Amino acid sequence: MKNPLKFFQEVKNEAFKVSWPTSKETVQGSLMVAAMAIIASLFFLLLDQILKFFLEIVLKVSF
Repeated sequence: MKNPLKFFQEVKNEAFKVSWPTSKETVQGSLMVAAMAIIASLFFLLLDQILKFFLEIVLKVSF
């Protein structure tokens, strides 16, 4: 790349072509991410408790 000024002008032009989400879309996306994070954390909590229960049974039987 020989001309840095031309490069930055092209970057600026490409930035104007970006289709930015609306505020409503941003809020909806954020809420979906938060909901999925909560669901995933509850799933792993439940899985952890189930595995803990079975591990305690196995350890009690072996001693």
